[in-house]
Amino acid sequence: MAAGQQWDYSFDVVVVGSGNGGQTAALCSYEMGARDVLVVEKSNLYGGTSSISGGGVWIPCNRYAREQGAEDSIEDARKYLRQLITEEEVPDYQLDAYLENGPKMVEFLHQRTRVRYVSLAHYPDYYTNLDGSREGHRSMEPETFNADELGEEWRRLRRTHPMMHLGGLIGITQVEAALLVGQQPGWWKTAARLVLDYLLDIPWRLKDKFHRRLATGCAGVARLRASLQDRDIPLWLNTAMTRVIDEDGKVLGIEVERGGQTLRIQARKAVILAAGGFEHNQAMREQYLPQPTDHRWSAGAQENTGDAIREGIRLGAKMHRMNEAWWCNTISVPGEEIPRLSIMEKSYPGSVVVNPAGERFGNESQNYMAFQHETFRKHSETYPCSPSWQVFDANFRARYFVGPLYNSKFRPDWMLPGRYEQEGFFAKADTIPELARKINVDPDGLQKTVDKMNEYARTGVDLDCQRGDAAYDRYYGDPRFSPNPCLGPVDTAPYYAMKVDPGDFGTQGGMVINADAQVLREDGSVIAGLYAIGNCSAPTLPCYPGPGSTLGPAMTFAYQAAKAITGYRD
Repeated sequence: MAAGQQWDYSFDVVVVGSGNGGQTAALCSYEMGARDVLVVEKSNLYGGTSSISGGGVWIPCNRYAREQGAEDSIEDARKYLRQLITEEEVPDYQLDAYLENGPKMVEFLHQRTRVRYVSLAHYPDYYTNLDGSREGHRSMEPETFNADELGEEWRRLRRTHPMMHLGGLIGITQVEAALLVGQQPGWWKTAARLVLDYLLDIPWRLKDKFHRRLATGCAGVARLRASLQDRDIPLWLNTAMTRVIDEDGKVLGIEVERGGQTLRIQARKAVILAAGGFEHNQAMREQYLPQPTDHRWSAGAQENTGDAIREGIRLGAKMHRMNEAWWCNTISVPGEEIPRLSIMEKSYPGSVVVNPAGERFGNESQNYMAFQHETFRKHSETYPCSPSWQVFDANFRARYFVGPLYNSKFRPDWMLPGRYEQEGFFAKADTIPELARKINVDPDGLQKTVDKMNEYARTGVDLDCQRGDAAYDRYYGDPRFSPNPCLGPVDTAPYYAMKVDPGDFGTQGGMVINADAQVLREDGSVIAGLYAIGNCSAPTLPCYPGPGSTLGPAMTFAYQAAKAITGYRD
């Protein structure tokens, strides 16, 4: 025991945060020889933003892709990434450690734990125009998992976002979501099968209103949690880290608040910070992030208030990219606690996203990070791009699920809550100018934009924003539309508008790490005993090159940290 230090508890490794990164770090540390591991979680639920998310993990050359016969190489992945990410943004050692060890991490978990994934054969990289990109098989989603395998721990699992549930009760995979939201051929059979399976599971209906089958983010977290249970690795909920304890430049443990008590927990080998970003700390958002910014637009876990990042700053850690987040338009629905991510609905043909001038400011079908970067580049006091509105017509409303509106077959206009219009979230009108006036958008500007979109839909060429040119654009297009599956007319009354915000699903900046996930000071020296992974560390894939670009590095550097702590050789 360190001289002068008094401890309430002592472990080999203490992990702060219970998302994919944190639980992977605990599992790998245990399997590699550090058998005395503790995970602490600030919330009363485990899983963090990982559990809320779609659960995608971007790992080129992973075992599941190879099993499907996918052709890929680390060299192609590196070539692709280096066209998007400069060495100043992400040094070679970090990028190489990720690419070379990501597949090893996946294999390690597959061989030793309950973690299982499915390769997404048709989900493309986000910049398929670049050399080295692939149109599938680099992203994985979790294999579905039955909640009852967790025992009572099921009730403490943070559920995936409501938008990834059919009827709010039945979890759906990413593949099923693309089929159902776009109502692609065969969608009703999938919906019927899911509903029938839900209704016939009478024993589970008597226990819980949600489906027994878990999918997407919470399925990935549940598989990790079940693996922790198999090893009796403790996970303490309602335990907030208040301080990292250090002495003579070395981290020795953490201080937490638990059950109204302040506890000091020794970490004999290491502390691993995996506690997320600062998306719900408004003061930090205003200090670091571009305007406009509002924590209420973030779909990250509410408990992510920058606790680990603030401690890193206090300890002298080098920080990087604090002005960035994992951007994505969000839909702040009246009456819902967490904003919905606007990914699929704004991509389908037959709608436009406009600013107060009634003008488009980006390609609505491009990947969400790129769309949001374009928003910030063009936004100014004289030319605001917020608030913005998704504008569509009666045909679009009937054809696609649009946020909480669903579609007019499942949720006709008369079923929509009155507060949607009263609180300025939604509007409906018989003409485009009338709709524009209701949402305080320039009527002439909106009419011109709609007229141009109707012409682009006819020709198949978007002269303003090149919508539909890239493979990613077309992933959420509709093949029933020709000549461009991303372009459709907005020409049938009534017309609708739904507000979308410049949101995010987490902040991006954090502590700079080495290839072993050790935290570095400004001079490049290591803060002994301290590791950082996930959104409290500086990002490995800041450009978001494909689906799952946060969870892939979080899990890979969790694996790297465990190797460094234990001396394990793979």
